[in-house]
Amino acid sequence: MSFEIIERPPTLEEFHHLCVSVGWEKMMNFSVIKDSLENSLHSVVVLSESKIIGMGRIIGDGYIYFYLQDIVVLPEFQKMGIGTIIMDNLISYLKRNAPDKAFIGLFSSNEGKNLYEKYDFKQYSALTGMFRVAPI
Repeated sequence: MSFEIIERPPTLEEFHHLCVSVGWEKMMNFSVIKDSLENSLHSVVVLSESKIIGMGRIIGDGYIYFYLQDIVVLPEFQKMGIGTIIMDNLISYLKRNAPDKAFIGLFSSNEGKNLYEKYDFKQYSALTGMFRVAPI
């Protein structure tokens, strides 16, 4: 099976399809996704037979802070190396664009932890990742 990787954001329909496929629809405000996608620093999609099967993007200020975001692979295509294809592309972008001492972060599901650890992402005992969801 061959895959095509394209550096572009997913369309709104593609984004919605991937998010629903992994159960994220209740956590997403799809009415603001268009602007969010347009403001990404870098995006990549993976296609199989011209249909989206995965995506990933980098958000942040482009100078000090970079966050890997929305890394998703359709469940039926997981465990086939597509997450690695996406991560390789995102890391390549960071190697070219993130200055020395930039903070590169992500939030991971338990299932994704092993993939991200291969790229030297780790938890730090002195730090705790925290977040909250609006409304505030």
